[in-house]
Amino acid sequence: MAGKAVVLEVPGPAGVGREVRISSPDRLIWPASPGSGDLGITKLQLAEYTVTVAEAMMRALGDRPVTLQRFPEGIEGEEFFSKNPPRGVPGWARSAICTYPSGRSHPQLVIDEIATAVWAVQMNTVTFHPWPVRSADNDNPDELRIDLDPQPGTDFSGAVRAAYVLKDLLAELGLTGWAKTSGNRGVHVYARISPTHEFLDVRHAVIAIARELERRMPDEVTTAWWKEERGEKVFVDFNQANRDRTIASAYSPRPLPGAPVSMPVPWEWLADVRPGDFTVRTVPALLAADGDAWSGIDEAAGTIGAAMAFWDQDVAERGLGEMPFPPDFPKMPGEPRRVQPSRKRHDPNEID
Repeated sequence: MAGKAVVLEVPGPAGVGREVRISSPDRLIWPASPGSGDLGITKLQLAEYTVTVAEAMMRALGDRPVTLQRFPEGIEGEEFFSKNPPRGVPGWARSAICTYPSGRSHPQLVIDEIATAVWAVQMNTVTFHPWPVRSADNDNPDELRIDLDPQPGTDFSGAVRAAYVLKDLLAELGLTGWAKTSGNRGVHVYARISPTHEFLDVRHAVIAIARELERRMPDEVTTAWWKEERGEKVFVDFNQANRDRTIASAYSPRPLPGAPVSMPVPWEWLADVRPGDFTVRTVPALLAADGDAWSGIDEAAGTIGAAMAFWDQDVAERGLGEMPFPPDFPKMPGEPRRVQPSRKRHDPNEID
């Protein structure tokens, strides 16, 4: 049985509350685990989690266009990504026009208050994917994001080692790094930046940082785009810096067993935590006890000038230029051909 709808009272702006109706409140988003005592997590419980972590979550989501990862039948069912605001969006919510790599533009939901996020949960959203921009300027990112993704044969501890070296590298470039678990096996490192450069420049800054990190940790880190070339290393996913590429928000649950959360962590704790420590069930108490590890992120904006100088140096002195773009992007200036290395070696018709 889905259960009778529940109306949640959600804090709103200027002390004015919002009422958000949660239909099918007993629907299991994360299923029960027979024999384990785990009864699963319902849509209502996910909505209540969202309210509980509101202040910290809004620090990550606020004023950003967002893509919603939705699961109408729970995480074991069909999923889809909503870029256009879903039907029935409340009157207090707004949207912003975003331009995509294809050149098309259309509106995306902007989450200005936690009631909008709770309404998104009502629409079966599990994971929020905010753009690295503010709604008033969708072309110039104010956030540099680096995804440290362990490849087969590596694990979270490898991503942590890379994150600490990356933290120091960012500091050398005048940037303050902030770490969070990905909610899966990796580590995400963010830095607030002044919104003075467009996406391609920020992508180049991230590529330059990734290449320097690879030089400092050649046995543990790779920038190889093709999986067959990565080996047992941590991949620095530079393509997350592209327009219309997003990373799960801080405090956002992930659609994985156990209901893990992408959790901001103080640097002094990162080496001692495990991704499974942070779930929809555990995070509210941890946040209440320890506070938001990213509470100062908005006051720590830097610039990408020094990273761009690394990019220029790589191009001029090392002959290192553009890297491959995602396959759904149009062919970009200076981009190498999108041919798998193994296929390129063995295809007699391939012309260099």
